[in-house]
Amino acid sequence: MILVNNLVKVTRNYQVTIPATVREKLGIKEGDLVRIIYDKSEGIAKIVPARKKRITVRLSRKISVKEIERLIEETLDETTSLHDHSHL
Repeated sequence: MILVNNLVKVTRNYQVTIPATVREKLGIKEGDLVRIIYDKSEGIAKIVPARKKRITVRLSRKISVKEIERLIEETLDETTSLHDHSHL
């Protein structure tokens, strides 16, 4: 097991920067989503890249760009609300 131990500062807005060495090892790029998993038994938080699933859909009709954008917004809203663990 390779452990990377970096000390990072929490900003006034409770943000932290993931060190470059960790980002590289996890393959995290700007704009990627990551999961923060709190392990109560160990008292630690883990950063896990959210892997993207490829979805292929065959549509029975043409849809507009506006409709696609609306569906993307709805999906992002749902994803954000599903992964909101601010209550931890």
